[in-house]
Amino acid sequence: TGVIRTALHNMDREAREHYSVVIQAKDMAGQVGGLSGSTTVNITLTDVNDNPPRFPQKHYQLYVPESAQVGSAVGKIKANDADTGSNADMKYTIINGDGSGVFSISTDKETREGILSLKKPLNYEKKKSYTLNIEGANTHLDFRFSHLGPFKDVTMLKVIVGDVDEPPLFTMPSYVMEVYENSKIGTPVGTVTAHDPDAANSLVRYFIDHNTEEDRYFTIDANTGTIKTAKIFDREEIPWYNITVAASEIDNPGLVSHVPVGVRILDVNDNPPELARDYDVVVCENTKPGQVIQTITATDKDNSANGARFHFSIDEGLSLNPNFTLRNNEDNTASILTRRRRYSRSTQDIYYLPVLISDGGVPPLSSSSTLTIRVCACERDGRVRTCHAEAFLSSAGLSTGALIAILLCIVILLAIVVLFITLRRSKKEPLIISEEDVRENVVTYDDEGGGEEDTEAFDITALRNPSAAEELKYRRDVRPEVKPLSRHHPSSSLDSIDVQEFLKQRLAEADLDPSVPPYDSLQTYAYEGHRSEAGSISSLDSATTHSDQDYNYLGDWGPEFKKLAELYGEIEPERTT
Repeated sequence: TGVIRTALHNMDREAREHYSVVIQAKDMAGQVGGLSGSTTVNITLTDVNDNPPRFPQKHYQLYVPESAQVGSAVGKIKANDADTGSNADMKYTIINGDGSGVFSISTDKETREGILSLKKPLNYEKKKSYTLNIEGANTHLDFRFSHLGPFKDVTMLKVIVGDVDEPPLFTMPSYVMEVYENSKIGTPVGTVTAHDPDAANSLVRYFIDHNTEEDRYFTIDANTGTIKTAKIFDREEIPWYNITVAASEIDNPGLVSHVPVGVRILDVNDNPPELARDYDVVVCENTKPGQVIQTITATDKDNSANGARFHFSIDEGLSLNPNFTLRNNEDNTASILTRRRRYSRSTQDIYYLPVLISDGGVPPLSSSSTLTIRVCACERDGRVRTCHAEAFLSSAGLSTGALIAILLCIVILLAIVVLFITLRRSKKEPLIISEEDVRENVVTYDDEGGGEEDTEAFDITALRNPSAAEELKYRRDVRPEVKPLSRHHPSSSLDSIDVQEFLKQRLAEADLDPSVPPYDSLQTYAYEGHRSEAGSISSLDSATTHSDQDYNYLGDWGPEFKKLAELYGEIEPERTT
């Protein structure tokens, strides 16, 4: 069958792991003339846990500075195992020694090393060395080979602590100090102490880290570490302060240590008691003597050790109050009682009661407050119905809302009357236009000029000479949007034209002018023309002077002179029937 068997006893993989065997097979039972074939078989020995771990040395030495941080790895150690795989897995432990409480060891599964870590801080000045017994043992045992001895090994590790220049060390991890409020600036609060832990024992200087505003309320003596106040404190505003004090060596200022310091502000009885709130005290008109109408209490900004107990009384500096009295209830409250029967709002609707409140602090403080007591009408069960001013409105049958509505109506009526009178005064009389005036647009001015000598109000050049009107390129009654048509007439032709031709020319120009408004307008020309046969047509003297002038020719001048013909001629004016 070709079975391969071992030929040696106790083969050792650690001595030789791989073997090569040449196998030959022959037919004809190996006789001469038979054929044969051969092959090579590679044999690998598998590992068993038959080798215990062994440390290369029985004694080790490790240097660790005292400044090493707790939890950090400070060294490594390893035991050798000839086996492989899981058969070489092991675990390291510290079995004894004076450093078992300071150091700890763990196993790195990848490298199978023991990692030594620091459990507690080191101090060279207290202990300069430690001794550790470290054991390395296999975790997977094969009981077939237990006779080969214990599968573990022990070595001794000596740890040497290195001296390092350390920062100053405070005697306490934190400090709590107390100072009374209102203390003077420079009052000592407390002292912090630190020393150099090294053998040199250098001098230490103190200072306050001014990182917050609270740190500026205190100062510290750099040599002694005494903390003093830098401001006056008020416990009612801030009862506690937190500061940080730092210490450094004079020889090495870079080494600094810090410690928190809390300062409690102690209370002083510096606030008098006062009423807890503003009381609205009401007394009914039908009240009886000795009836409690209000219970009052007080507050004090100081703590309970300085005035938690209050005493109430009526100010003794005043005469005996015949209306009300005060009863101290001995429980930090007081009751106000009536001293007589019936109170009348019509006689007096408000009373004032001065109350004196004192505390039980040292020294005791007191304050005076005045209570306002209103007289009100109440129901039989004591419920308040109305008080002073509101009761008078009710008796008149008018509520506050009704009075406001009446006043508002009166104000509106007065405003209407004033507006009507103002409009009547500013209203003008209508213009009186004659029935015979057939013009479509009549502009009437009621202001009087200064006569012919007044040349400042308006330009009368155009009324005296038609040739002067040629200089007026734009209309004065409207603002033209486009330029009017140019008019170029020699002055000689204007001097020789008569008034009728002049007016017709102006009418044609007005009809062709694009800047004129779309409605008819009245243009007045007072020029009488040159070489008029009729002379002056002025009527200034017609009332006192008799004239035989014949004005019938005015009827031939056209409709523009129809009104003059009716006034001075024999033409009868047309009348409507």
